[in-house]
Amino acid sequence: MQSVEQLHSFDQIKILSDPRRLTILRRLMAGPATLTQLGQIMGEHPAWVRHHLKKLEQAGLIELVSTQVGAGYVEKYYQARARAFILQQTILPDLARENTLILLGSHDIALGLLARSLAEHADLELLVLPVGSLDGLIALRQGLAHLTSCHLLDIDSGEYNLPYVRHLFPERPMKLITLAYREQGLLIAPGNPRQIHGIADLTREDVTFINRNAGSGTRLWLDKQLDRLGIPHEQVRGYAQVAQTHTAVAQAVAQGQADTGLGLAAAARQDNLDFIPLFQERFDLVIPAESLEEPGPSRLLDALASGEFRHMAESLGGYSTTHTGEEFST
Repeated sequence: MQSVEQLHSFDQIKILSDPRRLTILRRLMAGPATLTQLGQIMGEHPAWVRHHLKKLEQAGLIELVSTQVGAGYVEKYYQARARAFILQQTILPDLARENTLILLGSHDIALGLLARSLAEHADLELLVLPVGSLDGLIALRQGLAHLTSCHLLDIDSGEYNLPYVRHLFPERPMKLITLAYREQGLLIAPGNPRQIHGIADLTREDVTFINRNAGSGTRLWLDKQLDRLGIPHEQVRGYAQVAQTHTAVAQAVAQGQADTGLGLAAAARQDNLDFIPLFQERFDLVIPAESLEEPGPSRLLDALASGEFRHMAESLGGYSTTHTGEEFST
């Protein structure tokens, strides 16, 4: 296995825009695993895993490393081709020529629905890679994405996102467009068997937590709350256990891998979990101002302003679209 591999193919980033494949790849970057093992980890049937493994293998991102023959069965072990992958600017399509937008940023369930709607009705492919709010802004600054998504609260001003965008893009006019306001809180098993009621309960020895990735807006919010309460990270069992998306947090709680995690109300609803609301946040799309007149971004904004999107988002639970489409300028 290589230490780092550079991705030069647009087809590779297209494959990784599916969060399920990205989750499988990250697991195989940690070490070899079989179809059965991956299915158990992700709570999915091996046939489901096999489909996505084949896509990853065809894209040259994973490889078969060994085969073990047992009593009447064959176990194939797959592994990522590298410990880390670097996205290269050269794989970005030109906005003027391609019906494709690449978004590296924070994970959001409604954003995933918007991407599907654009592909089906607007002839626009929105490829979303969940890397976290901060890393998404950095990727946009480096030219590795056409736009990003974020939900970063600036404690000093009480403002979402704008202070961070102004800091990272001091000389470039940027636009922030509100996707929705989202409700976040603690996801817990039905009936709340551990009797978890708030952040302070994360210090209990009988409570196991699953965290979000460093650089995500959710992780940054949690860290600030722990600091405010005077709780060292070491006192939270599972603080180092990380999930890349809200849906991955929900799946970990639903499968008993953790007692609780911080995430969207919509993620709790999808996995039939109980939910303790903690805060509401503004979730924005960030794009260079000069790109707004391009055909792709224009179609994206039209879809965002539609009644169809508002209905889809509201039906997820925990979303408010009252301010959807509002714009802020740096």
